[in-house]
Amino acid sequence: MIVSVGLDIADIARFERAVSRTPRLAARLFTEAELTRRGTPRPLRSLAGQFAAKEAVFKALGGLTNRWHDVVVERNGAGRPSLELRGEALRIAREAGAERWHVSITHDGGVAAAVVVLESA
Repeated sequence: MIVSVGLDIADIARFERAVSRTPRLAARLFTEAELTRRGTPRPLRSLAGQFAAKEAVFKALGGLTNRWHDVVVERNGAGRPSLELRGEALRIAREAGAERWHVSITHDGGVAAAVVVLESA
């Protein structure tokens, strides 16, 4: 059963400008593992998608948290995204009855978008 859905879009150029103007911003938003893939820094376009995914999680959680490192966007070997919720985000999701979470991220026309679905058993 669906517990909640969150959706977010991010303007890629605006995200890139923000990260360029504030060098420590990326470290505040993302874990070290999210910033790289196989030892190579992720392109800002990819990080914009991860940013949208984290924002979508926060919306699915009803805006009750925005602890960036409590939501980790992971990718399998084929590049498919998944989420790891930790700390406060995990607690809020479980209190809402969610036991599983799903994410889809897309990029098109200068925009990154993500949708997150929280699901119960």
